Amino acid sequence: MGQKKNINMSTDDIQEKVVKTPEEKTEDKKSKGKKTVQKKTRSLKYKAVRAQIDKTRKYDPFSAIELVKKLSYSSFAGTITAHVVLMDKFIGERAQLQFPHTTGQSLKVEIANDDLLKKIEAGKIDFDVLLSTTDMMPKLAKLAKILGPRGLMPNPKQGTLTAKPKEKKKELESGKITISAERKAPLLHIVIGSTTMDTKQLQENLLALIKAFKGKIVNVSLAATMGPGVKVATET
Repeated sequence: MGQKKNINMSTDDIQEKVVKTPEEKTEDKKSKGKKTVQKKTRSLKYKAVRAQIDKTRKYDPFSAIELVKKLSYSSFAGTITAHVVLMDKFIGERAQLQFPHTTGQSLKVEIANDDLLKKIEAGKIDFDVLLSTTDMMPKLAKLAKILGPRGLMPNPKQGTLTAKPKEKKKELESGKITISAERKAPLLHIVIGSTTMDTKQLQENLLALIKAFKGKIVNVSLAATMGPGVKVATET
């Protein structure tokens, strides 16, 4: 009689080879390449005030502003910003606007001249808007690497390249501004005032903004520096 062979069928000695399809391999590579996005953690105070907002509702401008002021929990006088979503075709859209009431943010406007150019070259930039005439542009072009990234290079689209810089300076300092949507998305983020302002004044500023982009708006929300967003009904 032949000898019996002992066959060990223990699970330790059995290895199962898993063959993955090309699609599964591709999915594995994609999942390895993906970065884990962590959700923003909100404070208990933020969650408490946000719970007071009806998420299904769009508030009329006056009520929205009252609610934003009420729910602001900063220890200082925060700003109120209007976050506006325009229709997709209005990416980069511009509009000129002069708020009926000061927003608390004043612009410092300078007109290009040789002395100012020396200061810019030395890195001394203490202004918000730079105006220029066409004859100064060749000199300003040499400072494009300094001015360009800051959005300070004069150009005709923004009205900062002008034949009448003194008149334009008065106009800008009086509160008239050019608002433009983001270059890659139809979004606007505009300060309409502070939480200490009268609600009626804030409402008039908001309505002026809505009017400037009438027929182009998808939705608007308001938020204080420290506080949740409140949706606004734009049909006025």
